[in-house]
Amino acid sequence: MLSYTLVKQVHITTAVISLFLFLLRVGLDFGKKNHWRQTPLRLAPHINDTLLLSAAITLAILGNWNPVLYHWLAAKLVLVLGYIVAGFMALRPTLSRRTRIMAALLALAQIALIFYLAIIKPVLW
Repeated sequence: MLSYTLVKQVHITTAVISLFLFLLRVGLDFGKKNHWRQTPLRLAPHINDTLLLSAAITLAILGNWNPVLYHWLAAKLVLVLGYIVAGFMALRPTLSRRTRIMAALLALAQIALIFYLAIIKPVLW
């Protein structure tokens, strides 16, 4: 049987790595260093995010958490979808710089809310 604590640590670690990789790629893009798009840095976030999602699903199963009953979890799922869209737009070189900055800020705000909900797990939602 998988240890809940081990899976939780994998989830936390991959979440922090995901944030770091997003900040790194956005920073490189805004610094006009687009060479990262031809390196393994292009694929690393996808591998990490797959591990992150796998750990999240495993935690939900081990913790018997249903997003319908635990509204903080449902909110996290909606925020994750929003983060994916905003992150995609922030890294899209064909969009204007202003749009990309706004998308990056929105993505970071959503990540902050995701982390907050993960830590607090409000019961009254």
